[in-house]
Amino acid sequence: MKARAYATTAATQPLAPFTVDRRDVGPNDVLIEIIASGICHSDIHQARSEWGPAKYPMVPGHEIVGKVTQVGANVKRLKVGDMAGVGCMVDSCRTCHPCAHGDEQFCEKTPAWTYNGTEMDRTTPTYGGYSTHIVVTEHFVVKVPAGLDPFAAAPVLCAGVTTFSPLQEWGCKKGDQVAVVGLGGLGHMAVKLAAAMGAEVTLLSTSLSKQADAKRLGAANFELSTDKATFRKLARRFDLIIDTVSAEHDYNAYLNLLRPRGAMVVVGVPPKPSPVAAFSLIGGNRRLAGSSIGNMKQTQDVLDFCAQHQFGADVEVIKAGDINVAYERMVKNDVKYRFVIDAKTF
Repeated sequence: MKARAYATTAATQPLAPFTVDRRDVGPNDVLIEIIASGICHSDIHQARSEWGPAKYPMVPGHEIVGKVTQVGANVKRLKVGDMAGVGCMVDSCRTCHPCAHGDEQFCEKTPAWTYNGTEMDRTTPTYGGYSTHIVVTEHFVVKVPAGLDPFAAAPVLCAGVTTFSPLQEWGCKKGDQVAVVGLGGLGHMAVKLAAAMGAEVTLLSTSLSKQADAKRLGAANFELSTDKATFRKLARRFDLIIDTVSAEHDYNAYLNLLRPRGAMVVVGVPPKPSPVAAFSLIGGNRRLAGSSIGNMKQTQDVLDFCAQHQFGADVEVIKAGDINVAYERMVKNDVKYRFVIDAKTF
């Protein structure tokens, strides 16, 4: 079928109306009529070929929520009429060691990313959620629980699972001291999720203007990371730090805020390597870790968790014709905290 979409044809070109040929629904596939499609900062990086060579034409978008309108004969979990979501992946080999252990995002043959990639045949290009429809194999489609607004739910498919995954993996629980570094698309979800898990959350930011929002989102404390006194005051305070910042910053300073055996998990991507002193880790058996999106189980888990606690992302809903303006605003950090496209406007 043909689906309306928005695409860019080169790194220097704006996004514009485009037509996508979606494949026929196979026995294991689900056809989704898209309602909401979030705009992730990685969409901008890839559309502008800032993360290496990109595939054009490119239809970005990996925060997708919509209604199931057709299912293949072998589909068991989903039915027509269900609300469903698609995140960063649309397939993997499902036979390698990571896939067999439920970590599809680390597929040894490389997952089929939702856009700027290919299907597992390594020939057919993938086109993302800036579109009216998408066809995805059932394993990579999650159920969106009743009660979650589709526009607030869409960013949970990336920003939500990217911060939920390390919180879950490192056992965030009631009474823990958790710091979140940066309050953007990722950071605002990290604050909400950690607070809902019962942790006492401290938001570390370079901007005092973020203080009120940090408290509103669930942070018990706010500290300025531009003040050197902050790092003396908070030394050895935290069990876990979720670092969402993609600008250059000193990892060592933050590692010294950890309690013995505490962990700092990096989910932001600074443009240059960040030096780490051995004593920042050795002193207290501290751990510095990374976390990449999440697997399919975690993607379902975070949606269920958000539904249980009755929240999604903070979003600004836009029309498709405003995508390029939204990109420029995101580059200037002028969004609270995720743009989501109304798919009716494609």
